[in-house]
Amino acid sequence: MTPNEPAVTVDLDERSYPIHIGCGLLSHTDLILSAITSQQVCIVSNEQVAALYAEPLLNALSERDTLLTLLPEGEQHKTLGAIDTIVDQLIERAFDRTCCLVALGGGVVGDITGFAAASYQRGVKFVQVPTTLLAQVDSSVGGKTGVNHERGKNMIGAFHQPESVLVDLDTLNSLSDREFRAGMAEVIKYGLALDAEFLDWIDTNLDALLRRDQSALAKAVATSCRIKADVVAADEREAGQRALLNLGHTFGHAIETHTGYSSWLHGEAISAGMCLAARLAETEGLIDSALRRRTEDLFTRTGLPTEPPHNLDSDTFIALMARDKKARSGEIRLVLPVGPGKSVTTSDYSQRNMVQLIDKT
Repeated sequence: MTPNEPAVTVDLDERSYPIHIGCGLLSHTDLILSAITSQQVCIVSNEQVAALYAEPLLNALSERDTLLTLLPEGEQHKTLGAIDTIVDQLIERAFDRTCCLVALGGGVVGDITGFAAASYQRGVKFVQVPTTLLAQVDSSVGGKTGVNHERGKNMIGAFHQPESVLVDLDTLNSLSDREFRAGMAEVIKYGLALDAEFLDWIDTNLDALLRRDQSALAKAVATSCRIKADVVAADEREAGQRALLNLGHTFGHAIETHTGYSSWLHGEAISAGMCLAARLAETEGLIDSALRRRTEDLFTRTGLPTEPPHNLDSDTFIALMARDKKARSGEIRLVLPVGPGKSVTTSDYSQRNMVQLIDKT
């Protein structure tokens, strides 16, 4: 497969788009130019990522009207203020409705850039160039964009699909161990929630993945993207099946909100969240103890937390979970496992069991 041939396609009829996956993609000028066709291009990144990876993009686009916008790093800066920063610069440079925004960075940069693209002049093109494992396997695909509110994660946003996704696996070399392991939480999620065969593969190849073995990583990223692409094609706006991709997220988003989006990485929070979901599912008789133990063991082996913060009491935890976007008529709807690679979205569980589960942590 050449760099110009997509590894995965997200099939959304006239809004379908390719996901290119490989090593050294940022060095392929022809691929960059074919993915980014606008004459006015705004690359959005942060200082650390831009120092490493902006130059090849800027060089490839040197004959275009190109703007580089840098945002502060961190989930705590994923706010409407970041949208203002981008839009101010777009207006200052007189960027019109034919412009394209390029998200160069992790999930925070991707979500902010996508929402800015959805909002600016009622919608302009954007391209995802994810540089973290979490963004490559999850947040760069599917068109969920948005920012946080101090009272809830991702409460402000829009569905806005990218034109394409360029996944250069070489960018994973610059990740810290903590960031890399946090990204692994989303890889494991796909196996636990939707694909038992992939779950078995992750279990067998976890050591190679943690060593960042190139061929293992290529398979993990491509398989994760393929699973997500299939789900998005079937349920773009999360009316049904797509909600299953939120396994552990209702618990995890509550943890992130409680900690001010600063001390826990997203993958760390949903790791603990998936373990809580497995424990509740076991208590409810949906899974056996073997799958609950397997879930906890996978995250322990990955070096991720299996428990929420000890200072998060059940009343606060449940109040934060009630703000989740899956909630309906005041009921907290959870994604719970029902077997290896199988999960359901449900509000049919014992509130008392959930309170007792949280109070035990």
